[in-house]
Amino acid sequence: MKFSINQDILLTHLNYAIRGISTKNLRPILNCIKFELTEEGLNLMSTDNEIAIKTFIPKKDIYHIDSYGEIVVSGRYIYEIVRKLPDELINLEEVIDSKLYITTSNSSFTLNCNAATEFPDLELEFNQNPIVLNQKVFKTIINQTAFAASPSETRPVLTGINFKIENGIMECTATDSYRLAVKKVHLDSGITEKSNIIIPTKSINELYKLLNDDEDNLEMHIFGNKVIFRFDCITMLTRVISGTYPDTSKLIPDQYELTMTVDSNDFFAAIDRASLLTNESDKNTIKLQSNGDQVIISSNIPEIGNVEEKITVNKDNDSEIKIAFNSKFMMESIKALESEEIELKFNGEIKPIIIKNPENDDVIQLILPIRTY
Repeated sequence: MKFSINQDILLTHLNYAIRGISTKNLRPILNCIKFELTEEGLNLMSTDNEIAIKTFIPKKDIYHIDSYGEIVVSGRYIYEIVRKLPDELINLEEVIDSKLYITTSNSSFTLNCNAATEFPDLELEFNQNPIVLNQKVFKTIINQTAFAASPSETRPVLTGINFKIENGIMECTATDSYRLAVKKVHLDSGITEKSNIIIPTKSINELYKLLNDDEDNLEMHIFGNKVIFRFDCITMLTRVISGTYPDTSKLIPDQYELTMTVDSNDFFAAIDRASLLTNESDKNTIKLQSNGDQVIISSNIPEIGNVEEKITVNKDNDSEIKIAFNSKFMMESIKALESEEIELKFNGEIKPIIIKNPENDDVIQLILPIRTY
């Protein structure tokens, strides 16, 4: 294998591929990136056995090709070398004794190569009828759900996002058992198959970093034990989490004793200030108490002091509420809704708080209260 390519083009694609390499160093080959140069162009591939990434540089973007082939080299070293080289033509050549020779007008490096036969098969296959969404929509799904997934491995199924597809609707759910985020997306009418899978949040967050903020499409190919995303020049595989996701459909009630509508920026700012006098050991607890068209938000740390904030709300009836909750959870929920106004729905001080956009039922946030009153 021998070819020449502009530094900026190669670095762009190494930035994609580097996200797939292993950081645990259990198998040296999983620290590597595979270069596969064919008549169509150059594929860069990486995997840690949980996710796999393949990015493609078409032949027209390669300055010159002398010979084709494949090599496997250390991902971190090839990435750092290319990143620090000047923006000019880079020559890469496989030489005797399984080495990669990298040169520019003033620099030269030699990297040892691994056997290409040891590199895992990435199993990148595709469905005839994938789910197609634009990338901006998929980034919104991640923004509105992923933060609510559990970071603890105690219950592995809760460390992922549940994608449930039925009747042309994809319902994406994340919960850590203290809060819940649900996002519904209406799919193309041609999608008739049912699916119910759990994708690790870690994989979803890596996918997020690869997506653009535009309207370009993303294909989602679902299989029994994996999901493959295909967009732009990138193909990404992720394993799914085995197990049954809890049925959360009954957690969101149909009726409420009290609904408040409040300016989301004012409410967020008041909670943000009140949270200054909370701490992790006390679950970042703040209290909310309604009094007519006002809500009092308060918190305290006995050895430090206390804070009280007042904001105006609109209520759908004269009922009053006294309730406490985790300020961090509430602020993350408000941010996820991306709405100028939010609705807070209550069924008493020990029942879950529902937070939603009054003009959109496709996103619902739920927070369990903290018993203090």
